[in-house]
Amino acid sequence: MRIISGTYKGRKIIAPKKLPVRPTTDMAKEALFNILNNSYYFDDISVLDLFAGTGSISYEFASRGTTQITCVDQDFGCIKFINETAEGFDMPIQTIKSDVFKFLEQSTIKADVIFADPPYAFPDEEFAKIPNLVFENQLLETDGVLIVEHSKHTDLSKLNNYSYSKGYGGNMFSFFKNPESETTNE
Repeated sequence: MRIISGTYKGRKIIAPKKLPVRPTTDMAKEALFNILNNSYYFDDISVLDLFAGTGSISYEFASRGTTQITCVDQDFGCIKFINETAEGFDMPIQTIKSDVFKFLEQSTIKADVIFADPPYAFPDEEFAKIPNLVFENQLLETDGVLIVEHSKHTDLSKLNNYSYSKGYGGNMFSFFKNPESETTNE
């Protein structure tokens, strides 16, 4: 994987093969950040990266100037890798080793961008829990966005606060917003 833009543009990051991850493709990541770039100043936002895996999304935010980034993953190897990589690049990334659903139930951290990349094989009920917990516990800032990455075979359009989806190859990003949000779709 590589960092697409910002201070660390072009840097390659090689994750250990033993990590239980499926990193977001560079093509999908670049498309996602093109969308976000139209809505946010990266140095003014806070980010919560759920099911963080290798931390690829968080490194991209950090490279673009975001200084408030929290990664949550239940795998010790993933958390260790993110910590080592963030330290090596001097990136302001904090990690929390936790089951994401337990974290969402107990967290008081609010963020402008919440990115969730759960396993593609999750049943629909598990996917639905993510926006439900984020909005029930008011973890998203008013004009923030929750982005859930999933396969093109999963449809999240019937979930509460769904806004729109964008597809890139086999990857889909579904965007969720607060009803009182002033930001526009797409």
